[in-house]
Amino acid sequence: MAIDLENLKTQLNPEQFRAVTTIKGAILIIAGAGSGKTRVITYRIAHMLDEGIPQSQILALTFTNKAAKEMSDRVKELTQRKLQNLTVSTFHAFGVKILRQDIDKLGYRDNFSIYDETDRTALIKECGRELEFSPDAMDIYKISQLFSNIKTGRKNWGTENDMYRQLYQCYQEGLKLYNAVDFDDLIVLPIKLFREHPEVLAKYKERYKYLMVDEFQDTSHQQYELMHLLADQNVAVVGDDDQSIYSWRGADYQNIINFEKDFDVTEIRLEQNYRSSETILAAANGVISHNTNRKDKKLWSGNGAGKPIEIFMPQNETEEANFIAETIQGIAIEEHRKYDEFGVLIRANTQSRFIEDAFLEANIPYTMSGGTSFFERKEIKDVISYLRVISNHDDDINLLRIINTPRRGIGRAAIQIINDEAEKLGSTLWTAIQSLIKAEDSPAKDDLKEDLEAFVTLIEDNRKKLLSGRGLAQKVRDLVEEIDYKSYLVTEYSKNEKAVSFKLRNIEFFVELLDRFENNPDNQNPNLYNYLNRITLAGHDDSDEENLKGKVNLMTIHASKGLEFPVVFIAGAEEGLIPHQRSVDENEGNVEEERRLFYVAITRARDKLLISSCLHRRKQQMIVQCEPSRFLDEIPENLVEYHEPQKEVSLEKGHDILANMLKTFAAK
Repeated sequence: MAIDLENLKTQLNPEQFRAVTTIKGAILIIAGAGSGKTRVITYRIAHMLDEGIPQSQILALTFTNKAAKEMSDRVKELTQRKLQNLTVSTFHAFGVKILRQDIDKLGYRDNFSIYDETDRTALIKECGRELEFSPDAMDIYKISQLFSNIKTGRKNWGTENDMYRQLYQCYQEGLKLYNAVDFDDLIVLPIKLFREHPEVLAKYKERYKYLMVDEFQDTSHQQYELMHLLADQNVAVVGDDDQSIYSWRGADYQNIINFEKDFDVTEIRLEQNYRSSETILAAANGVISHNTNRKDKKLWSGNGAGKPIEIFMPQNETEEANFIAETIQGIAIEEHRKYDEFGVLIRANTQSRFIEDAFLEANIPYTMSGGTSFFERKEIKDVISYLRVISNHDDDINLLRIINTPRRGIGRAAIQIINDEAEKLGSTLWTAIQSLIKAEDSPAKDDLKEDLEAFVTLIEDNRKKLLSGRGLAQKVRDLVEEIDYKSYLVTEYSKNEKAVSFKLRNIEFFVELLDRFENNPDNQNPNLYNYLNRITLAGHDDSDEENLKGKVNLMTIHASKGLEFPVVFIAGAEEGLIPHQRSVDENEGNVEEERRLFYVAITRARDKLLISSCLHRRKQQMIVQCEPSRFLDEIPENLVEYHEPQKEVSLEKGHDILANMLKTFAAK
């Protein structure tokens, strides 16, 4: 379905229209918070298709699976076309696509595994044991961060890190041996491939003539490099330097400056906000104007002045939590709002404990972002590990996870024998197991040989089933039954029947997800390899939207980016929390990022913004006096109303609310 340009002019503001219809050359679209960015990207792709650009020549890259899906769905809905050759993808999923085609040129096999954080940790520990590192030197989180920084070029080996150089070498060799890549490799290896094999780069440049990058301020140096290698001149990037809040994971909003240096750029600014009231935008503009290193822009709104921003000063975090819970209940009743219209934003996960407690006590349903991912639950990881080993026998990390889960007589002593054999052969554990079974002078005794043979048979038989034909879901159910996972759970949680049934329900839900994946008509290649890669990527940043309906959204400010709520609470607006003490101690540039974070928090609100700043807070078993965040003073005074929370939720008001509730129940 073609788009009527004259009609489009009436639906978009002039700058949006310009961004949609400028499709040649290098375009920098500075899109302020709530300025209709997704709409512009969607219409832009639709307009490109109308102009006769083949869908296969368009590549749109973004950061989360959710954003990629939303963009893809909206373009399909707008054009009423299936668009099976249009590539809308996260950077990492696009990296997987490149590697699936050509990773053999880098010495890997194409059925490689993608290691998540748990797998990565296990491999680092394994290397640490092999190199006889002392437990004191094995700060896994610190080492994992260092390896990521080294691999992506954010850091060089300095004298303070030199002791880990050999460990890094072992980690890299381990990945290659197990035919696995980590998340950083999904960007690093395609760049390596493009640089070392120009013919591969030429193939992709020939295919993708038009590039678009969403959330450009969040790109890392590596992601920028990948885009730069692919792009000729027709490249549009969309971003907002005021919302750059991910420097800690490698994002660099200086890429906007790099883009202007590397390309002949046309800049278009989207400054009309369609989300928030004028008061909320004026507050956001007032705060962010204190940052020096930014493109000057001023968001404006046609939504009317709205209500003043309310600032509360509760005595402590318990009082703050009770105030938030009671105020949500009050607003929900008085303004007939559903619970999912509320967003409660915190700077640090540690703040959630008191708020969650208050919600539980007040029977307020809520969802907390940043909890354990569904795919990270032990029972789900166990099933996934079986599937990973079935699809890639050389995946040692996952093989070790399942070789004795449920228990099958292959304990620590047996695993040591397998490890020794693997070391002797310079092979993976799977090859070592087969060697132990076949060798006549094997160090494995007959009963261990039998147990290993049974394990190999289990994996091979299920490989034949799962890698051929359809019906993946039922085959996985059969596998779970065959290993008698239920009995294993009953033994592990002998005094907790609820835990057993909860975990079995989780497995069944996982199987249902697999069934949905296989039977999705838009899924052109629903095999086990693709599903395993998809869930590794999905588990990284997505949450189950069905679980969010009708619940208050409690989340870190980082997790709130891209979302909006009619009513927003910002909890803990205090020095040491926002700006975070670590940022204040390090340098002023980090304080500017904290200010951007506060700006993001403010601009999540549509109608009503309430901010709390405790007078006292418990820190390491001591009660300390708190100082209000410097950012509160940066909100223009005429926009703010300061008051005590107790006055807001008075006893009299509480009686009125209760009376209204009783009337409602009586009417029913």
